Amino acid sequence: MGCGMTKKQQQFFDYLQVYLEQEGRAPSLRQAAEDLGVSHNAVAQLINQLERKKLIEREGRYSRSIRILPQQTETDASLRVRELPVVGQITAGLPMYAQQEWDGSVMVDRALFPENNLFCLRIQGESMQDAGILDGDLVVCEPRQYAENGEIVAVLIQGEEATVKRFFLGNGYIELRPENEKFKAIRYPFSDILVQGKVAGVIRSHAKR
Repeated sequence: MGCGMTKKQQQFFDYLQVYLEQEGRAPSLRQAAEDLGVSHNAVAQLINQLERKKLIEREGRYSRSIRILPQQTETDASLRVRELPVVGQITAGLPMYAQQEWDGSVMVDRALFPENNLFCLRIQGESMQDAGILDGDLVVCEPRQYAENGEIVAVLIQGEEATVKRFFLGNGYIELRPENEKFKAIRYPFSDILVQGKVAGVIRSHAKR
């Protein structure tokens, strides 16, 4: 059955489609009841059920103006989502999106995140909370090995620790700034920092609040 409809709902839905195509208007309760051999009340219930499933729409509760709503097929829905890996253990020398150790995956809207090789990092701590990135959130990152001043990026520190901070290039150093006044900016020599990606979005943790 389409869209999780029962056999009776499917039969009534098919009847409505044919009637609307042939007559250009919806049948009355009496007409539908006669055509289908059921009671007026049964027809009214079927209409309400199809409305709740968002298969049809009425202008008003008692209106005979019914239209069939366009349905998104499973194929259409699957094309709109994509699966992104959540980076777990970091292997030095490999870009984030090429890591072998994943900590699961997350489904996202392809229209929001169309770029190739996107990956996610789970945020630990509150150092970026003023940028709207909270403890437990996932940040979606676009792979990059460079950064512009002021961009929020995922970096690897000394080949081991992955972190997300705001990037600033200084004279002979890289400064990683948090977005929380309780935390201080830290400067590193160029050799200690490997930019891995620019933060393209945030997926809020469902466990919050």
